[in-house]
Amino acid sequence: MSAAAIAYIALGSNLDDPRVQVERGFAALAALPNTALRDRSRLFRTPPWGVLNQPDFINAVARVETSLPPRALLDALLAIETQAGRVRGARNGPRVLDLDLLLYGDLRLDEPGLALPHPRLHQRAFVLLPLADVAPTLDVPGRGRVSDLLASVDAAGCVVIDGDHP
Repeated sequence: MSAAAIAYIALGSNLDDPRVQVERGFAALAALPNTALRDRSRLFRTPPWGVLNQPDFINAVARVETSLPPRALLDALLAIETQAGRVRGARNGPRVLDLDLLLYGDLRLDEPGLALPHPRLHQRAFVLLPLADVAPTLDVPGRGRVSDLLASVDAAGCVVIDGDHP
């Protein structure tokens, strides 16, 4: 792999056996061309965010090394979601699999359909908890250190559901 970047991807599911969906998401990330899965967080059970009348989520974060450009990586993530059976419905509603590109190196980007770093990652415990699991000292461009961001959000109801990194 040449000109590789480190990217962080959030995984989430609350439908159709969410734990299995997230594990399949990790496997699909590991199979992407020109991409290597370098680390993964533990799995977290988190309460829904936005639309509250839905099942809890299973959330995690992957750290990948990739030579795919950001847009190609995002397109690959969307294809994985579609393969998993995701149908886009209500914003923040239930989903089979959700993959969000959180960070791509220290790149700052704001294009239609792609903003880096992810514009709301600093507000969401369900993203920051697993991100802190793999990269607590990581600096989110324009926002600060992951561990500091996590300390500023409400993580009530979020629990680790497996004790070790696989």
